[in-house]
Amino acid sequence: MMFKLIPAALTTLSLFSSVNAWGTLGHKTVANVATQFLLPQTLTSVSSILSADPTKSTTNPTLVDVANWADTYRYTTPGEFSAGFHYVDANDNPPTSCGVEFARDCSGPEGCIISAMWVANVEEHALRSYFETGADSFPIPPTQRVQDGRLTAQNTAEALKFLVHFIGDITQPLHAEALAVGGNDIDVLWNGASNNLHHVWDTEMVTKLAGPDTVANLDAWTGAIVNEIRSGAYASSVSSWLSCSDITQAQACSTAWAMDTNAFVCSYVLNPNPAGQELNGTYYNGAAPIIQMQIAKGRILI
Repeated sequence: MMFKLIPAALTTLSLFSSVNAWGTLGHKTVANVATQFLLPQTLTSVSSILSADPTKSTTNPTLVDVANWADTYRYTTPGEFSAGFHYVDANDNPPTSCGVEFARDCSGPEGCIISAMWVANVEEHALRSYFETGADSFPIPPTQRVQDGRLTAQNTAEALKFLVHFIGDITQPLHAEALAVGGNDIDVLWNGASNNLHHVWDTEMVTKLAGPDTVANLDAWTGAIVNEIRSGAYASSVSSWLSCSDITQAQACSTAWAMDTNAFVCSYVLNPNPAGQELNGTYYNGAAPIIQMQIAKGRILI
């Protein structure tokens, strides 16, 4: 990754050039696009961490293999504490005004995606062994846990798996919005059938854009996005996407990413009001470029 998220063992990840947001294919694509920019030593570090995980489901897991782990884990008894870490409820006023404020939107004991990734504001939260680093240690976020030598192999792998998934989540506009439960309570139509706005953004439009979750579609969408990053429409934007990349400003940068995502709620997602409307048409045509660009940003942020 280009953004220097993780010191020590995964400092090499900084050589990347960065609710199931984007569905399973979208999260896999974020991970797969990022993987295309890994240097050999980075890939070795990632492989070592994931292969050492005693809970792994395949012999040599990749970032793509674990990209959706956090969504599965949240529905287990040990992982139920993490349900609120997949989003930030921005209490703004869309479509008139949008914005994310850490103190307002992420200060409760349950935390949010920003605190889960960076701040680890979890003193009384039921994070149990995942964030526990010892009685004399303050809990630390996944970005730093990945390189913490005091952790078990499972702890370290979980930190990486959380981080890869949350990067995908933080780029989905309705994962950075509180209104109507992030759009879940906004009824819309998709192909004439009842649906909700959040699900349409999470799944329906991604499926129309890139197809169902198959290896062929993953490879095709990855290739298209990589080309746009290297020499296409996104090439000139990479530097601005990386404008907040100082690990010493972790909270500010992760908040800035959420704000960037949240801005689309005012500029497009809820403007004009999509409630009751058929979204597989003009609305989709405007949303599709936003979706693909946000997936590309995920590669930058990892």
